[in-house]
Amino acid sequence: MKDVVKEKYGQAALRVVSGAGSACCGSSGGDPITSNLYDEAQKGELPATAVLASLGCGNPTALAELKPGETVLDLGSGGGIDVLLSARRVSPGGKAYGLDMTGEMLALARENQRQSGVENVEFLKGEIENIPLPDCAVDVIISNCVINLSADKDRVLGEAFRVLKPGGRFAVSDVVVRGEIPPEIRSSVELWVGCLSGALDESVYREKLAAAGFAEISIEPTRVYRVEDAREFLSGHGLDVDAIAPLVDERFFSGFIRARKPGIAPIAADARTNAPSGAVIPGGSARGAGRSAGRLRDGRLPLGDGAAGAAERD
Repeated sequence: MKDVVKEKYGQAALRVVSGAGSACCGSSGGDPITSNLYDEAQKGELPATAVLASLGCGNPTALAELKPGETVLDLGSGGGIDVLLSARRVSPGGKAYGLDMTGEMLALARENQRQSGVENVEFLKGEIENIPLPDCAVDVIISNCVINLSADKDRVLGEAFRVLKPGGRFAVSDVVVRGEIPPEIRSSVELWVGCLSGALDESVYREKLAAAGFAEISIEPTRVYRVEDAREFLSGHGLDVDAIAPLVDERFFSGFIRARKPGIAPIAADARTNAPSGAVIPGGSARGAGRSAGRLRDGRLPLGDGAAGAAERD
């Protein structure tokens, strides 16, 4: 499944570079999941290729309430649209990381960063099941229709919890299920890549977040899909669309999923600049905590001090 996802999204990046545009799961455009997610002001901030490469189901940067000085991580950052928008919102003093496993998307995202002139951004190569950042490294995790693509969502949510600071926020857009879904959809590899087959039921999503350690969990529908939408995203996959579409009416929705890692949120980075080295920050720990000499577990290197992500870049 991971290889199929990597291939499909790599092809999507290449289509954007070639000027052919892109759409979720390779549809012909007008996709009811990915269309009309960003306003004109947001799109005007970015290179056209960043907008064309957007394959999400929501707009997490508009809902995550990002603040200057925060550090943000986008899981499955694709062409970089949400990373670049987030970087502007956490400036001054903040930083935005983008994590993606697809080389073609990373190359596109870095070019979009170059064109946009946004400097407080870093794109890392890696998998959302094994985030190449140390414990308690970020204030906010965002993601846009990517967690549903993973076959090991428990691992993804556990990793998200690990890299968040105490009090850190989980604020992602994802496709969510409400009720029973026909087995033909669940068994379709192509529809998994298209954000449907792997989508979690609303109650299961809550349970998995709680099991990972999160609190204050909420799921807010932002776009509910009707029969007409189902006909659009089910067509071309060898299914009896006329028979199945009515069965998924209002069963799929794009949702904004919020949760918080228990603990006291640390002071934002721009408020720490005058703290003496080794000082204890309220709600946090000694300045520079979360790093350790040498390698971290799983062989990862600590980030920061001008060497951020060096071992994880292409």
